[in-house]
Amino acid sequence: MRRLEGKSALVTGASRGIGRVVAAFLEGEGARVTALARSLDDAKTERRMDIRCDVTAAGEVRDAVARAIAAFGVPDIVVNNAGSFLLKPLPDTSEAEFGAQWAVNALAPFLVLRELLPPMRARGSGDLVTIGSVVDHRPYAGNAAYGASKYGVRGLHEVLAEEIRGSGLRATLVSPGPTDTRLWDPLDPDHRDDLPTRASMLAPTDVADAVVFAVTRPPHVAVEWLRIMPTG
Repeated sequence: MRRLEGKSALVTGASRGIGRVVAAFLEGEGARVTALARSLDDAKTERRMDIRCDVTAAGEVRDAVARAIAAFGVPDIVVNNAGSFLLKPLPDTSEAEFGAQWAVNALAPFLVLRELLPPMRARGSGDLVTIGSVVDHRPYAGNAAYGASKYGVRGLHEVLAEEIRGSGLRATLVSPGPTDTRLWDPLDPDHRDDLPTRASMLAPTDVADAVVFAVTRPPHVAVEWLRIMPTG
């Protein structure tokens, strides 16, 4: 029996990379999935709905959540995965670049949670998963904007965990190390000495496995933080 049969999920940043694989894994476990991303075209099947949505825009998030609830009910699983990656030293980072990292990596999860937390709390059950990064606990040079935004979303997760304590909801932060997605394409890490090779990175399936593990624990078990790293 599929472990998430009868459940519904909402995944942001689900058009590619980690988000696309997480959505596929949840659907494969039986969940009905609403996928949000700016690059998706609106589409709907019996078990999947794709919604074009800029998750940094409050109005678009509100409309997308309303559509998801109308189609599949209040989600049992929310995965805030949408992210942006910038590797640049602090003095070289513009205000616009810093703000853009915060918008996607921290503001977007806040907007999604603000819409979905009340109905999920009213029901008294559900999983709220945030995809962070290894840099949400450890600083690295050249990560001024990205690192700050990931530390920020870790703080959001930790406050959320306190606010939902005793409510029946669970909050999980998944902090993966370097993961081989298209976010690395502009950096061409295989031809740089200061970055891990793509072959040594995690695969998106590794992160999706961690998400499925967290949301399929027994109701009395909360996985508050999962840090996953490549062995190389």
